Amino acid sequence: MNTNNHINYIEFTASNLEKIKTFYTNAFEWVFTDYGPNYVAFSNSGVEGGFEKSEKKIKNGVLVVLYREDLESIQNLIVKFEGKITKNIFSFPGGRRFHFTDPSGNELAVWSDN
Repeated sequence: MNTNNHINYIEFTASNLEKIKTFYTNAFEWVFTDYGPNYVAFSNSGVEGGFEKSEKKIKNGVLVVLYREDLESIQNLIVKFEGKITKNIFSFPGGRRFHFTDPSGNELAVWSDN
């Protein structure tokens, strides 16, 4: 069950998904599910997460993803309290999400299965 306002998912970036899958499978026994050529989800890690393929230099490759049933209301609160929307609400298999930065510049995301 998803709980509003809890960390629900952690997303990393990786330049080579096959290499990253091999590393985490062998070192930590994580289990992977491929979602096309540019994304792989992981489980068996204590928290659900995934890796998105990126050609960019990775300087902070972690995206913490929070859950909220009503994306529009939390998006309004984020803006009200001086957060900035960096990616507007978009759909993906399984739901919708958006990205934001907090007042210190940390980027996070919020998703919903509604």
